[in-house]
Amino acid sequence: MDGTNDSTQGNFILLGFSDHPHLERILFVVILIAYLLTLVGNTTIILVSRLDPHLHTPMYFFLTHLSFLDLSFTTSSIPQLLYNLNGRDKTISYTGCAIQLFLFLGLGGVECLLLAVMAYDRFVAVCKPLHYLVIMNPRLCMGLVLVAWGCGVANSLVMSPVTLQLPRCGRHSVDHFLCEMPALIRMACVNTAAIEGTVFVLAVGIVLSPLVFILVSYGYIVRAVLQIQPVSGRQRAFNTCGSHLTVVSLFYGNIIYMYMQPGNSSSQDQSKFLTLFYNIVTPLLNPLIYTLRNKEVKGALRRMLLDNRGVGKD
Repeated sequence: MDGTNDSTQGNFILLGFSDHPHLERILFVVILIAYLLTLVGNTTIILVSRLDPHLHTPMYFFLTHLSFLDLSFTTSSIPQLLYNLNGRDKTISYTGCAIQLFLFLGLGGVECLLLAVMAYDRFVAVCKPLHYLVIMNPRLCMGLVLVAWGCGVANSLVMSPVTLQLPRCGRHSVDHFLCEMPALIRMACVNTAAIEGTVFVLAVGIVLSPLVFILVSYGYIVRAVLQIQPVSGRQRAFNTCGSHLTVVSLFYGNIIYMYMQPGNSSSQDQSKFLTLFYNIVTPLLNPLIYTLRNKEVKGALRRMLLDNRGVGKD
């Protein structure tokens, strides 16, 4: 048991994609471009939602928080990955690893719950349109967001210390490009069945329960939409919910595969690329999904650009 805290005396080594050295330079360029586009896209969504009075609605309030989450989530690991891809140094300090794990778990948990909150918002908008603004009042919206943040952070506060305190018997090499929970559990030199069981139970609470809620909400939404008689109204309702449902599919498809299974059962290379998709591609696509499919956001962007041109001419 002497290895319990031995990693605190040094750094962790993030092996990342070092077993594919020919890919590292390509990955660096692709990930850097994707990261910069993610920053631009999500920052644009936040600015447009805050600056345009037409978008001061519950839906865009939640979308602003989702974009902020995506920015934070991506920034918690991608700069470190770019640093490691760009040279021979693959190390990360114990403190850096702990912060990365805490943010990765916490922000991922918040996003699970926030997507459920956004599904409830769409349910009220479609199924109870006449009472929408009364039900989704600012106080409730803020309360739902605070609950999502509180539960996500609490989950991370429980799981991060437990994961970091596992005995590693001198092992410092993390077979991943970031300090994420399954990779750190694999490093343990003790039986991890108990902690994997705890992870599974918490994952059911913070991952599967919101997903079930989302699916039930969309069941009611689909039933309500099919009862709308004008086809144009039906199409408008489906378009309103389509963006959110696409984001949910991208997010949950990856997270369920990674976290709802034992720590040693999946291919490490597969796990790394899935985590990379979940960590950079999904946050990159979210702004595109909401702008390309959403006339209100495109209209707000158009108004902002025209106003800026008008100011420039004056």
